[in-house]
Amino acid sequence: MKAIICPKYGRPEVLQLSEVEKPTPKDNEVLIKIYATAVTASDIFIRSSKLPIQFLIPMRLVLGLTKPRKSIIGLVLSGEIESVGKDIKRFKIGDQVYGLTGFGLGAYAEYKCMKETDSMRGCLAIKPNNISYEEATVAAYGGLLAFQYLGKGNIQRGQKALIYGASGTSGTIAIQLANYLGAKVTGVCSSANLDLVKSLGAETVVDYTKVDALDPGAQYDFILDAVGKLKTSKLKESCKQALTPNGKYVSIDDGGLLLDSKRLDLIKEFIEAGRIKPIIDKCYSLEDIVEAHRYVEQGHKKGGVVISLVEQTGSIG
Repeated sequence: MKAIICPKYGRPEVLQLSEVEKPTPKDNEVLIKIYATAVTASDIFIRSSKLPIQFLIPMRLVLGLTKPRKSIIGLVLSGEIESVGKDIKRFKIGDQVYGLTGFGLGAYAEYKCMKETDSMRGCLAIKPNNISYEEATVAAYGGLLAFQYLGKGNIQRGQKALIYGASGTSGTIAIQLANYLGAKVTGVCSSANLDLVKSLGAETVVDYTKVDALDPGAQYDFILDAVGKLKTSKLKESCKQALTPNGKYVSIDDGGLLLDSKRLDLIKEFIEAGRIKPIIDKCYSLEDIVEAHRYVEQGHKKGGVVISLVEQTGSIG
């Protein structure tokens, strides 16, 4: 099968298209034919290993000291169950699925074996039936982040919520979810993405390229930092000072991402009901994954950047 190999940490150019042996599922595994994957911020960190020292050492201990322990990286996938082990109960051949591979990685390939039970090595669920495989990768990664961390705010109807990084993979879903919950949403993004963020349900948008502080008197019951703690700015500090006395500030870096198939089921319900829609910025082929990594690394994407393993984007789903 075709796969992208990451033989060492480094720039996007370290990624190599290669032929590797197709995996065979164990009794407690399913074999997934992957139709789409994505280039996430997590993939960039894994490939480049560019992190502050307090994060770098723990990550290297888990993923590999001098090079990735698993040469095929990739965190998110969507595809079809091709075969199942004899102990599998949740899935059957032909099921369309989506999910994350966790520390199991391996999504940058044509096939991946996964267990049906949730663990740090992945979670898997039936994909929403009204979106493409490509969109499903954005729903899996961005959806799990948005639902987990927005849920910490216990948002009530009429409250004010601010999403910092509203145009990213998790931010675009968080805007829609907060709007559905009845919040009055403010989105922080760049000039190029103001219209997108408004269209997703933000009542107010703040352009971080033009202002360093919120308007005097602005206050929010909940603030979600959807870009992570590594990205700092005067505006972000201003946002932290704009909480109501009982308000809550949450970052997507506050603890690990929970790999939860039940939450994937909930995301599926929301998408099929038309409450949220995953946003795709660009779609690349597996052969162009180096260019995809270069683009994501620039930090200006809106929604998700996906990798299609089928000839025509969106033709399956």
